[in-house]
Amino acid sequence: MPDLDAALAFYHDVLGLEPGPPESADGATIVELGFGESAVELLAPHDPDSPIARFLARRGPGIHHICYRVADLDAALEACRAAGYRLVDESPRPGAGGHRVAFIHPKATAGILIELTE
Repeated sequence: MPDLDAALAFYHDVLGLEPGPPESADGATIVELGFGESAVELLAPHDPDSPIARFLARRGPGIHHICYRVADLDAALEACRAAGYRLVDESPRPGAGGHRVAFIHPKATAGILIELTE
């Protein structure tokens, strides 16, 4: 399993960010670091068959996805469908922090996995 504490060291020791409490979602431990009005989430898989573990096995550590907050997740997903964007999640599901989330397939967004949340 990737060393989450080692990854957190840069954000804490260099940038002075305080990590939030660890959460579990999608077979991974997730730690959020607030950065102004944005946040960075560090993920470490605890299930070897999880999407995060498979991503790391194929590509190694790095940015997994970008998340955008939208006012109405259902409307955003409908707009994606109407525009022909391929979705990973046809309907919202629970994500970190109890937020509803849905992912847009990277083949629809120039190779970038995008998460939408409310």
